[in-house]
Amino acid sequence: MTPSQQIDQLIAGLTDWRGKTLASVRKAILEVDGEIIEEWKWMGSPVWSRDGMIAVGNAHKDKVKLTFSHGASLPDPEKLFNAGLDGKVWRAIDLFEGDEFDESALKDLVRSAIDYNQAKKNKKAPSGARSKLEK
Repeated sequence: MTPSQQIDQLIAGLTDWRGKTLASVRKAILEVDGEIIEEWKWMGSPVWSRDGMIAVGNAHKDKVKLTFSHGASLPDPEKLFNAGLDGKVWRAIDLFEGDEFDESALKDLVRSAIDYNQAKKNKKAPSGARSKLEK
């Protein structure tokens, strides 16, 4: 099965509010950029990436958790992050039954995560690397 199919299967198996919430979060993330890829990691966690990891989604007994791998470095003007705030790198959004999330603000976070990943990726390229290859 592909990672997308595994995520489909996970969501289908969550027949309560968590499945609907995870499906909505997934849809919003994928709408941001056509180059976002879905992965399946850590024995059953949906992961969304573009030029590096963006976020991990997990359905827990009482919540759906969306953890941004570099959340501490991302602007969050709408204050979506409500978990993991004391960490140095990761930040999370915990969604509980009945919670609604600001889809526009979530998409802005995803865009910021992509920008962060691309900036980090560009920093890793050694300066002058192209000229050495062309010689």
